[in-house]
Amino acid sequence: MPKDRLRIILADDHTVMRAGLVALLASEPTIDIVGEAGDGRAAIELVKRVEPDVALLDLRMPILDGVAATAEILAVRPRTRVLILTTYDTDADIERAVEAGATGYLLKDATRDQLVEAIHSASRGETVLAPRVARRLVARMRQPTPVALTSREIDVLNGVADGLNNADIGKRLFIAEATVKTHLLRIFAKLDVNDRTHAVVLALERGLLTRP
Repeated sequence: MPKDRLRIILADDHTVMRAGLVALLASEPTIDIVGEAGDGRAAIELVKRVEPDVALLDLRMPILDGVAATAEILAVRPRTRVLILTTYDTDADIERAVEAGATGYLLKDATRDQLVEAIHSASRGETVLAPRVARRLVARMRQPTPVALTSREIDVLNGVADGLNNADIGKRLFIAEATVKTHLLRIFAKLDVNDRTHAVVLALERGLLTRP
């Protein structure tokens, strides 16, 4: 047996799907399927017994889902890499799997070659993402980071939008002029701007400030 042959387990509650994966990978000389499980809890126990290099887990499983199983597997055997193989590509599912420590997230429409490559990449600790999943994550990263202003910061910014200076804003809100300046500095930092005008414009564009 080649030294670089990877030991993997499969966990999926659909017997037909597991059989299909076994058939798909059986002829691969670099991979050795050392166990199968029908739910997340059984997958954890299997990992404890056979200590695989990679655990290939379905996302939606009974007793314990793929995300919860991922977290427990990494707790009992950190050397085992977890590769999620699922039909679901929603943002919430992807985030939960990544946060739990999954090395990869692959969809079940992957080809045999893509699956084999993903297993080997995961075994090396490399992040593996289905192209569709990768595109979704990149798109989210390119979105502006959500900004939240406190009610007092909004009051101050409304004063700016009304054309008031710091002293007048302080009088309107019954706070010191120095406190108005502090609020403005925090607003500038949150919105990544350097002046009052840009702060108002950007806050209006993002819906953080509403004007009659």
